Amino acid sequence: MTPEEYLKGKKVLVMGLGVYGGGIASVKWLFQHGAAVTVTDLKTEEELKGSLQKFTLEEKKHITFVLGKHRKSDFKTCDMVIVNPAVPRESEYLKIAKENGAEFENVASLFFRFLENPIIGITGTRGKSTTTSFIAQLLSKKYGKILPVGSVDVPLLEEFARLQKNPKAPTPVELSSWQLELLPHSGRAPHVAVITNLYADHLNRYRGIEDYAKAKANIFAHQTEEDFLILNADNDWKGFFLEQKPRGKVFFFSKKPLLKKYEGVFLSRAGNVRVRLDGKEQKLFAIDEFERKFGSHNVANLLAAMLAVKLFDPTLSITKKDIMGLKQAPFREETIFETRTVRVINDSTATSPDAVVSALSRFGKDVSKKNPLILITGGTDKKLDFSKLALKIEKCVSAENLILLDGSATKRLVEELEKNNLGKKPLQIFETLEECLSKAAALVEEYKHGIVIFSPGASSFEKFRNEYDRGEQFSALVKKYFKK
Repeated sequence: MTPEEYLKGKKVLVMGLGVYGGGIASVKWLFQHGAAVTVTDLKTEEELKGSLQKFTLEEKKHITFVLGKHRKSDFKTCDMVIVNPAVPRESEYLKIAKENGAEFENVASLFFRFLENPIIGITGTRGKSTTTSFIAQLLSKKYGKILPVGSVDVPLLEEFARLQKNPKAPTPVELSSWQLELLPHSGRAPHVAVITNLYADHLNRYRGIEDYAKAKANIFAHQTEEDFLILNADNDWKGFFLEQKPRGKVFFFSKKPLLKKYEGVFLSRAGNVRVRLDGKEQKLFAIDEFERKFGSHNVANLLAAMLAVKLFDPTLSITKKDIMGLKQAPFREETIFETRTVRVINDSTATSPDAVVSALSRFGKDVSKKNPLILITGGTDKKLDFSKLALKIEKCVSAENLILLDGSATKRLVEELEKNNLGKKPLQIFETLEECLSKAAALVEEYKHGIVIFSPGASSFEKFRNEYDRGEQFSALVKKYFKK
């Protein structure tokens, strides 16, 4: 069935356009494929002015905009609701739509429903963007330029037309837990599904971490015996995913030698990458040079990507030259400025406290009194635990070098910091990212040395469109405040 056949004549209600236009691509795509579209958003026309300007006069003529409120009548009479990320799962309006027989979709379920390309789906709490990028780059060696899909900045439905031009090309798709919530509705699953890891995250949306894990498990809910599921053997949640009884063949990646009963890609005790598939084991290359260049956290991402590529196409060889030529996805422990005495790290996609701990563990090794670590952190709360991060900050960062960007998560971090010695000293909290950068630059000027890390450890939505917008703003400010 084509999108036109599925959507023609249907009354489709898009719930949430967003100040930053998160729903624009969905609305345009639905309209272009024949749906009768109504957009409903609690924000007013004035608040959504920037988003509304993205629509043509012709689109505005045919699309109904209900702004500043939700009307129960719209939810009673629609055939389908497109649920956007900020919509709570327990919304009373969704209950009304369900009671009146409406279908529920999101951008990912629509994308999977109609895309013909073979899909490699990647999810996980951390590393999914980098793993998706690595897979795309490795596949490009044989299939021509393959682009990763699913970045917040490149909406899935905007990619649909491009991908349709070459329906046989493999398509690596990054998938969030929110996107996966409705994926089973599409009736289609990725041919290769990767779960990089699972840690506590998005607990402002889920009843607990197991509820969050169940959303992630939807990535393999409709797989068949002809499909593949890749799990992290080093992550505590692999057992949970196995308990869901996946129908696809299960493989593992690990930074340690794999148990003999498992097949996949792993590191030997000597630090060499080894592949074990179909009962045969092969040594590839040493990982040390890659680890020095990309960081130890990216070793697991590489192993997951290599396994996904090998399962998708066993004939595609992967050499040391291939992996050393990979490009790091932006805003992930990315060095964006460096001189002999100063280094600035943009880790804007660190949206959980665990990710900040990882950055501090990696770059804290180079810290000394002569080369202090300056941390900029803080953002929007997702009901996560900041106690471990507070202890890690206590070990790595002095009070005068801790720069806090104000936000609901920042307040929770301060509460944890106040339980240890660091919190007994005056803490520096700034309202804007520019104020944070200005302070960091002043400290570096004073010390003449230093490592500046921007690792928020929280979501971005109180001050930025998303973590990518946050990262771009940080990089622009670094150009302003740091000069070689």
